[in-house]
Amino acid sequence: MSSDTTPETSSDLPFFAYVRFRMARDLGGAASWFAKKWRASLLFKLGAAAMIGLIALWFALWFWLASDLPEAGSLVEYQTPLPTVVRGADGEIVHSYARERRVQLQYADFPDRLVEAYLSAEDKTFFSHGGVDVTGTANAVFDYATKYGSGERAVGGSTITQQLAKILLLGDEYSVTRKLKEMILASRIEGVLSKQEILELYLNEIPLGRRSFGVQAAARAYFDKDVGELELHEVAFLAILPKAPERYGRSGQEEAAMTRRDFVLEQMEDNGFITIAERDAAAGQPLGLVQQRSQRSADAGYFLEDVRRQLIADFGETAEDGENSVYAGGLWVRTSLDVDMQNAARESLRRGLVRYHGRRAWSGPIATINVGEGNWASQLASSFLSVNYDDWRVGVVTTRTGSSATIGFSNGDESPLSNLPNALKSGDVIAVSPVGNGFRVETIPEAQGGMVVQNAQSGRVLAIQGGFDHRLSDFNRATQAMRQPGSTIKPFVYATGLDNGMTPSTEVDNTRYCYYQGRQLGEKCIRGGRAGQFPMRYGLEQSQNIMTVQIGMQAGMDNVVDTIKALNISDDADPYAATSLGSEETTVSRIVAAYGALANHGRLNQPTVIDYVQDRYGKVIWRADNRPCNGCNMAAYDGSSMPRFGIKGEQAMDARTAFQIMHMLEGVVSRGTATVLNDLGLPLFGKTGTTSGPKDVWFVGGTQRIVAGAYMGFDTPRNMGGYAYGGTIVAPIIKDLIRNSRDHWSDLPAVAPEGIRMVRVDRRTGKRVLDGWPTGDPRSDIIWEAFKPDTEPDRSTRQDEIAAKRDEILALIAAGREGNVYRQREGEPANFAEEQGGIY
Repeated sequence: MSSDTTPETSSDLPFFAYVRFRMARDLGGAASWFAKKWRASLLFKLGAAAMIGLIALWFALWFWLASDLPEAGSLVEYQTPLPTVVRGADGEIVHSYARERRVQLQYADFPDRLVEAYLSAEDKTFFSHGGVDVTGTANAVFDYATKYGSGERAVGGSTITQQLAKILLLGDEYSVTRKLKEMILASRIEGVLSKQEILELYLNEIPLGRRSFGVQAAARAYFDKDVGELELHEVAFLAILPKAPERYGRSGQEEAAMTRRDFVLEQMEDNGFITIAERDAAAGQPLGLVQQRSQRSADAGYFLEDVRRQLIADFGETAEDGENSVYAGGLWVRTSLDVDMQNAARESLRRGLVRYHGRRAWSGPIATINVGEGNWASQLASSFLSVNYDDWRVGVVTTRTGSSATIGFSNGDESPLSNLPNALKSGDVIAVSPVGNGFRVETIPEAQGGMVVQNAQSGRVLAIQGGFDHRLSDFNRATQAMRQPGSTIKPFVYATGLDNGMTPSTEVDNTRYCYYQGRQLGEKCIRGGRAGQFPMRYGLEQSQNIMTVQIGMQAGMDNVVDTIKALNISDDADPYAATSLGSEETTVSRIVAAYGALANHGRLNQPTVIDYVQDRYGKVIWRADNRPCNGCNMAAYDGSSMPRFGIKGEQAMDARTAFQIMHMLEGVVSRGTATVLNDLGLPLFGKTGTTSGPKDVWFVGGTQRIVAGAYMGFDTPRNMGGYAYGGTIVAPIIKDLIRNSRDHWSDLPAVAPEGIRMVRVDRRTGKRVLDGWPTGDPRSDIIWEAFKPDTEPDRSTRQDEIAAKRDEILALIAAGREGNVYRQREGEPANFAEEQGGIY
């Protein structure tokens, strides 16, 4: 048999040999035919050359388009940029850090009607094509050709897969090459993702207007609902948005939106997804769009900004900074924010600031803008200034002529303005409140302040208020403002004295204190207050400056500085006499944490606003409390004692000393400089503070479980007035806080640590008493005092009591002769010491 003859049957040769034989024969025949035609016909030569050129051009174009395309396989690992969601201490969502509205859902979370609406509107053959719809593409090519040069945009003809390629991988360039790239990528995407995965990505990523990406975010933006709550006419509306995401939701476009929505409903009926009756019922519904979503963020701007700063420092801000960034990582953050406590803190500080401002003159504008440019409404909107206090609003004075003026708001509305200060002028951004048919000028208090509420046992910060309103100024005076603490530093001076041989009954001279300042300055003497010898408790309760300096000097100012540093009140305190009276600067947050250590038996917990952070999958990637719990995760209970966490915090002070100071500070509330708090009926301790001037007024204190602290002063420190004291200005603010969060405050008495002995003493002499008992009267002579073992005072005698009374009378006589008798004003506690000038 010759080589070019065909075998009689395929069985005469092995299968693969037969295949080779057929290929050689057929290809050889084709090549022979092509060669004959090429030699015989010029027209064939030209046609073949053109065909070869077209094929070569096609391959060149293909490789050119495909050479720099992103990998479709990257979508397998793609992570939607998600905002960070913040929860409060009770687990409820209180805020989110987002520059775009995004919520990621799984395919199973999308209602069937929603999917059907998008398929009907965008790609009814989605589940049957391979990424490109040939018919739709042909229609798009024809439409493009007919509109070429007209300036009109042709219909896209893109499938859902092509749209996904455009959104995630290509961008929104309008060109033929982008469309070709889109088609190539769509085919590749279909090869690496299932149809359900493609739809899941698409419905989570599609831009739908109002800064919303994905259907869940859009459902919230347009209807204030979750996707599972949407009705048929609402899902149909969402399905029209991909065509014109920034158009259909605008005011004035209702008719166009209704027409397009009804078209989608018709398509759903044509595709068999809904009945005619359902279509007609949905078409009869109004759009029902909401203009403003319900508020889902707690009014805790200062607290939440502290959380944001910490998260950015730890995880970065954008996706480029890492997979767990604040604005793309989809973090879930559990904070210590107690919304009820935060509300109480915010309102109590605001009321205190307004009360202090009283009937003072208008403090000036919040800001100014140029209304002459004509775009004052957009300027005001872009300033993001607002206020959430009573019914106040922020607006800009658009005109001012004599005794008349108008106020304008960010939405363009204008109204008459009354109660005009003389200094008010056009362009001033001010706070106003409604009155009659217009608005009246309100005054933002010029004095500011800060407040922190903290759990003393854990360091968890429950509330932060860093000023009147964070919308007006984001400077957090509770954590960032460095201020002189004044007399609130004194407990730590007394604690140093207790650690260096003194007791609460140690008598200290309160007549004067003199110290040598050098050859040029000579000797300086500090005088004031009741002259004579008094127990330490008296000096702390009545905030006696002379006694405080005496104690600091006797204990050693280097030791006082060590105490201040150990409790993280100040990093660079100097061992000078003025330090014992509060001349070093600190923040509200730091001083509150130090008082928390007093309540926590000397254990200092650094303040924390975040409990833990989870990534988008729920894995904990950071936690504040890293104490080990051995046995907590055992597979089965082994019968041993229940595992427990270790003690939290750092032992920064002797536990007994801390309790002694806290116990003495209870006397400050009972009969000292903070008696305004006494009628709350709680076992409160605390200390007032008033700096020289006075420029700052303070109160810090609380119970053994919760400690709160606040100050008030001008941002640029200046005299607040001779009537401004911590006990009369700030202690009432803390009282207001406690009253409005009463359920959070325990009335259980403080628990003493091991090694404390409670002894009956005469509070005026400090001597031990054996023949009487303390009463409920805070003015009772006999009280319980806390002592360390073997430091209890001797028994008080009748002669001691007579001598103490005689010394008191002689001191008053001497003060009267010198003209230094302080006349108590009504409502102030006796021997209120802050009138002495505060710090020196």
